[in-house]
Amino acid sequence: MSNYFFEVLRPGINTTFQDKGRFHMQHLGVAPGGCMDLDLLSIANALVGNSLDEGVLEFAYQGPLLKLVKGKIKIAITGDVFFQIIKSEKEKINGECNRTYVLDDGDQIDILATKQSAYGYMALEGGFNIKPFCKSVSILSRAQIGPNEGKKIQTNDKIDIKMNSENKKNFFTKIQKKNKNIIRVLKGPQYDYFSTESQKDFFCKEYKISNLTDRMGMRLEGAVMKNIVSANIRSEGITKGAIQVPADGQPIILLTDYPTIGGYPKIANIASVDYNLLIQKTPGEKILFKLIELREAEQLYKEHLNSISEIIKNIKEIN
Repeated sequence: MSNYFFEVLRPGINTTFQDKGRFHMQHLGVAPGGCMDLDLLSIANALVGNSLDEGVLEFAYQGPLLKLVKGKIKIAITGDVFFQIIKSEKEKINGECNRTYVLDDGDQIDILATKQSAYGYMALEGGFNIKPFCKSVSILSRAQIGPNEGKKIQTNDKIDIKMNSENKKNFFTKIQKKNKNIIRVLKGPQYDYFSTESQKDFFCKEYKISNLTDRMGMRLEGAVMKNIVSANIRSEGITKGAIQVPADGQPIILLTDYPTIGGYPKIANIASVDYNLLIQKTPGEKILFKLIELREAEQLYKEHLNSISEIIKNIKEIN
């Protein structure tokens, strides 16, 4: 244990350490994993002056309650999140996302809830003192891979900090919220397995996000896809964002902790530009799919990356 650490008073829902992921291991059956929302991870790290791929705390719906037992640190929280800072003398500060705060000995950070979204992030100046596995600190909890013995954060855990903060300046940036329900996709490798009517329904009718949604996948409820070839295929490699259709005809979108192979036909794949938008949607929300071509998807993603770079470039000191 380092000299500086947090004590976990409440773990929150699905709170884990995450970075950009653990790549080049899919041939061993290990998915890359990593953070659900890469944009928010990058912005959180940039706000506290870290490398953009430094490990952070990711939480879903309700975050942790952490007490800084010893140290002085700078934090940033990104997402659409309601949180409070409870000072050691019991003063409460309602926090703002996308800016930094300094915590002192005895202060608490209470991440109460995400608002109209699923995931939020907390970055720490200098990062957390956690040991990487295969060049990543991402926790893949189903496989128990990563720091903290591959487990979610629990009550009474100690979270070590790399360094004491000496920079008294605070910083902020502005992020424009995106709330659209249209998700752009590319055709999947088995697109032609589905009837013409089902292909039309897929792009014309809304799908509701079901409660059966987690870091691995998102089950949808809506128009049933009629398979006219075969409901099963020989297992093959799959990607994040693949939309599989099992025998019941209800699509399943594979998310960040996806399995490395699968044997269901894939009607489409989420375009990278809209992946972060999709994973921030919550059960009960409705989405529509829009088909685009590969060249357009590539151009849109380049523009998206440029927009994130601009947000980071426009980080300013708080007067």
